Amino acid sequence: MNLFDKVIEMVSPQEALHREAARWKLEAMRGFKNSGYDESGASRHKNSMRGWLASSKTPQEDIDRNIPILRQRSRSLFMSAPLAVSAIKTNRTNIVGEGLRLKSTIDADFLRMTVKQAAEWQRNAEREFELWARDKHCDSTRVNNFYEIQQVACMGWMMNGDACVLLEYEQPTRMLPYGLRIHLIESDRISTPYSSGNNVYLYAVDPNTQNRIFNGVEVDQNNRVVAYHICSAHPNSSLHAKKEWKRVKAFGDKTGTPNVLMLYETERAEQYRGVPYLAPVIESLKQLTRYSEAEVMAAVINGFFTVFIKSEKGTSEMGFTGIVDEEDQVSNDNVNYELGPGMVHMLEPGESIDIADSKRPSSNFDAFTTSLAKYVGAALEIPHEILVKNFQSNYSASRAALLEAGKAFRMKRSWLAADLCQPVYEIFLSEAVASGRLKAPGFFIDPRIRMAYCGAQWNGPAQGMIDPVKEVNAAAKRISLGVSTRQRETIEMTGGDFDSNVAQLERENQLMKEAGLLSEQK
Repeated sequence: MNLFDKVIEMVSPQEALHREAARWKLEAMRGFKNSGYDESGASRHKNSMRGWLASSKTPQEDIDRNIPILRQRSRSLFMSAPLAVSAIKTNRTNIVGEGLRLKSTIDADFLRMTVKQAAEWQRNAEREFELWARDKHCDSTRVNNFYEIQQVACMGWMMNGDACVLLEYEQPTRMLPYGLRIHLIESDRISTPYSSGNNVYLYAVDPNTQNRIFNGVEVDQNNRVVAYHICSAHPNSSLHAKKEWKRVKAFGDKTGTPNVLMLYETERAEQYRGVPYLAPVIESLKQLTRYSEAEVMAAVINGFFTVFIKSEKGTSEMGFTGIVDEEDQVSNDNVNYELGPGMVHMLEPGESIDIADSKRPSSNFDAFTTSLAKYVGAALEIPHEILVKNFQSNYSASRAALLEAGKAFRMKRSWLAADLCQPVYEIFLSEAVASGRLKAPGFFIDPRIRMAYCGAQWNGPAQGMIDPVKEVNAAAKRISLGVSTRQRETIEMTGGDFDSNVAQLERENQLMKEAGLLSEQK
């Protein structure tokens, strides 16, 4: 490219692309042969590709600059589009359900504990965590307990693209001997200082550290996240609230523990904010909503029986005028004519009415919406049977849909556990050990010992069974072959805990034995 072309590219990128396409066409006419992707996706001379002037830049320019409008449209769909509500709430229900529950799994061998000692320590840790997690005082706003916070965080992550959790501390009380508090905030509050509306300034610099700030996320020269800038109120709020930005370090200087937890799905390297879950299908869902509303309105209009009377004498000589129920009346002027069930309208002399036969509602409405739901579900990793909650296929097809959706749900559940539940548990455990409520020798001395004590599983809702007999028989065969364990099958099939089940069965068998009924059991 010569100097003149470079100047054109800087001034008018569109003109530069056209000049480049013309150059490629001229070279092709001269016998220049394309190769590789030049003949397919990168072709610049095919009619089908010539007008496709795609452009991609940094994650901040492609993603951060468009996040505000994506969030607002995603929220609008959640409030008005049934499929959007189903997509987000289906994820919430299957990822979190009633809440991801802690199952402590310490490394007993490394800690030189016996099986009995390890089991006792794990039960104590689970009891202590349950004491804190079930109390609404674990929430800085005193609204939700830890399990309900998980649900709100998951929905915020889906709807807004990311969810932000601040880890705060308060003075412990006699009823709640832990000071750890969780403050879940609206993701919009993490923003570049003094920004508002849909305009995202990508060139902001912190005046003290001289670090770049991308949409509220401060990164150093090595592109490492070092701090978050949080507004005291919603940046777009019209309420009378003073808006001040506070810089919160991402990690503690001495402990290295996180002060802020960000939950989002990363699409590209060096991406610092998340994209709403519905972003790829926003246009499709909006168009489908408009189409559905139009079809519903057409059905309503066709269901009305409205009479129009035309008279050459005038309405005053007919003895009555149009009758509209007061509660259904929209306008009372002489310009607007309303439709309604059983309504009668008098037309002025010379007026007439023609009603177009729209052939609506369409007989293809259900087939069309189902087809579009399949495309939307494919983009969101939710089979359309689960998205629309309609199972009309055979057992194999329905089970395949559940299994396919289960893969996506489990993946997102592992992200939620890794980004929210596990960090919170590790910080909680540090406080429990420091306060003496749990004994963990070497916890603050050796990182390997600390990691051994922090081992945990986070169990969510079970996938469910279409045919319980087949599912249980398959589980029994997996256990007998050694490809699975009783603990894993218990979690996946019922969401329960095998150890707890064994203890409960032992107690029940003892009661049955004392009642003289055990001999009747097989």
